[in-house]
Amino acid sequence: MNKRLIYEMKGLYRDAFRVTGYEFGTGEKSLCIVGSSRGNEVQQLYCCSRLVRKMKQLEEEGRIVDGHKILILPSINPYSMNIQKRFWPTDNTDINRMFPGYDLGETTQRIADGVFREISGYQFGIQFTSFYMPGDFVPHVRIMDEGFSKPETAKQFGLPYVVLRKVRPYDTTTLNYNWQVWDTQAFSLYTSTTSRIDQNSAGQAVLAVMNFLSRQGMIKYSVPYELTSKVVHDADLTLIKTAKSGIFEPMIKAGQKVEAGQPLANIINPYEGDILETLYAPLGRVAFFVHNEPLTYANTAVIKLIEK
Repeated sequence: MNKRLIYEMKGLYRDAFRVTGYEFGTGEKSLCIVGSSRGNEVQQLYCCSRLVRKMKQLEEEGRIVDGHKILILPSINPYSMNIQKRFWPTDNTDINRMFPGYDLGETTQRIADGVFREISGYQFGIQFTSFYMPGDFVPHVRIMDEGFSKPETAKQFGLPYVVLRKVRPYDTTTLNYNWQVWDTQAFSLYTSTTSRIDQNSAGQAVLAVMNFLSRQGMIKYSVPYELTSKVVHDADLTLIKTAKSGIFEPMIKAGQKVEAGQPLANIINPYEGDILETLYAPLGRVAFFVHNEPLTYANTAVIKLIEK
């Protein structure tokens, strides 16, 4: 293992800002894995820490195939993680909306530029990321349907779902999009949680990366079983929206099968305690996404259902 400094920025009042990378194997730039880019992505950091430990073990056992270099960056935003703030502390900007970066720009643009220079040129890129809305997910791989990445390749992770999503204007400044502009096949890996640790879904994510590395011939690793991933478009997800705002009281969890007509959640009057609204499943599906904050606004997609 080669632990090296990827990017450093001197701090005016505190210790320097540093992005650390862990390099395994030698040869071609085969795979780069990026963990948390936001300060509340603790689960994403945890997944990468487990991957670093696993890759260190594989390297010591001689199970990394010659000619493949694998780089892991557990976090590219340690300042925000230190104070548990999702975005950059001083101006509330999102590093994952600043790629490919600009070395003479704002602070987060400079960080994105410095990091991107080091992680460009890899054949594959995996980003452990989080959704813009708070909630729990069924673990899955997400790719852009107009990008450089292929659904058949995404199936090699062995996760239940591969979600294709249309490219939107704001995507052009994300790491995933810019990786693909520079000919890296990029995949976003979603686990169940973001700001709290879920060991089961983290283990599933680590196993998914091991599956991918094995099927790409980068490591000597026995894939335990072959799981056929279901490819779906994000537009095909069934959105369950609120009509009222209030306290959100879920009755299901992500990954749970639901039947048509089954109650999914209540919206509670925060002052008087009565039920303002009950949300029901229109179809028999699987709960793909469930809102996990105690409050919700009106006209918000708090639950997303996917085909079984």
